[in-house]
Amino acid sequence: MSKIDHSLFNAHEQGPNREEQACPQCGGKLRLRHGKHGAFLGCSSYPVCDYLRPLRVIEHDEDVEKVLEGSQCPLCGHLLAIKKGRYGLFIGCSHYPDCHHIADVNDQDDTDPLCPSCGKGHLVPRTSRYGKRFYACDAYPGCRYVINDRPRAETCPACGFGILAERKGQLYCPGKGCHYQR
Repeated sequence: MSKIDHSLFNAHEQGPNREEQACPQCGGKLRLRHGKHGAFLGCSSYPVCDYLRPLRVIEHDEDVEKVLEGSQCPLCGHLLAIKKGRYGLFIGCSHYPDCHHIADVNDQDDTDPLCPSCGKGHLVPRTSRYGKRFYACDAYPGCRYVINDRPRAETCPACGFGILAERKGQLYCPGKGCHYQR
């Protein structure tokens, strides 16, 4: 049998000495703390001294998936890039944080259909906090019309409802009581 080297499992000899670091504000000891965003170093005399430092450095360039050559940001003129964020992929300016322009990857056309409920607003794509796509009237809170499937700017030939909705390549009428499908 092979011998196990127990010095490999000793964290005090191998790891950094975080407990022995001094707080730059008050001179107290820094302790390893855990919060909802991960581990951080905080001062041991906490209510008196509120110094803290994150353990990992956040880099903005790690989220860039691909730079879109030939594209131009409408706000600052720099290149656009496909980036990964909290709710999935999106298009953003490569000059972030100086420019905050973002656009949705799934929006290919700029023709948003007119809202069939109020007739004033347009149905624009939104993303829920769970990452699901839905379409809502941009006149919210005055109009609360919502549809889960992609709306098309066509009137229903059967009942005259203002839009048709698309689900899995099929068009159907989202109007109540209408069973039109194409």
